[in-house]
Amino acid sequence: MKEQARQARAESRIIGLAPTMGALHEGHTSLIKRARLDCSPVIASIFVNPKQFGPQEDFAKYPRSLDADTEKLTAAGVDSLFLPEPAEIYPPGFSTYVSVEGISERLEGRSRPGHFRGVATVVLKLLEIVQPHYAYFGRKDAQQVRIIAQMAHDLNLDTEIVTCPIVREADGLAQSSRNAYLSTAERKAATVLHRALDVARNELAAGARDTLQLQTVIRQILKAEPLAAVDYAEIVDVQTFEPVTRVARPCYVLLAVFFGKTRLIDNLFIEPAEPGADEMLFHL
Repeated sequence: MKEQARQARAESRIIGLAPTMGALHEGHTSLIKRARLDCSPVIASIFVNPKQFGPQEDFAKYPRSLDADTEKLTAAGVDSLFLPEPAEIYPPGFSTYVSVEGISERLEGRSRPGHFRGVATVVLKLLEIVQPHYAYFGRKDAQQVRIIAQMAHDLNLDTEIVTCPIVREADGLAQSSRNAYLSTAERKAATVLHRALDVARNELAAGARDTLQLQTVIRQILKAEPLAAVDYAEIVDVQTFEPVTRVARPCYVLLAVFFGKTRLIDNLFIEPAEPGADEMLFHL
């Protein structure tokens, strides 16, 4: 793969990469379609990264469906599929890790210690091997994308990190490989994530800006669902991921909720319609 990348760059071609862990859905293929607007070749990688799973998490049972994934990627227009072996990413004696301090310690980092160290390390490895001009990630994993962008900036990587919209099911549930773990009842209950974010959007559109007020409304919606167990529901600055007391600049409403043993995340992106304006734009 590294030789292919060198050849493409020598030919002044624009390389795009969509890193994945497989078990692909329309959210993943939307990254490929977005990359095709900018790049040729477009490369997708599939690697279930053991370093980003905690000891009590689902690495062993994480869904793997290579044949189906390959068909989806081909249909979406991928030029090359990179399938590294674990020993290629983590050779014997591997002992070097990437940590993005500060932002990695909140929210997902607090709930999943060591997760973002594993993510940043594997993404840096993939970017070094493939050498893309652009790398595409979904906004559902907002904190992850922010950390990867910070890493790329801090380490002077020659790759621009592109954030792509969330892709949702017809009932609003954000597409996720982990949705496959949900029972029928849990799948129905999981729509509460979208309902809570939609209520927050409506409150904001009506002029609410106080985050304590907004969080109270969001938590009421989530707690009304018996199968939902809230990990966190916070409103944070999009750059620092620190809590804000008032929505007056770009922010995320971030949710992490358990449905049985399955933990799902979702978010609402809020930004001023124009600099300094009180009118907000909302992206679910």
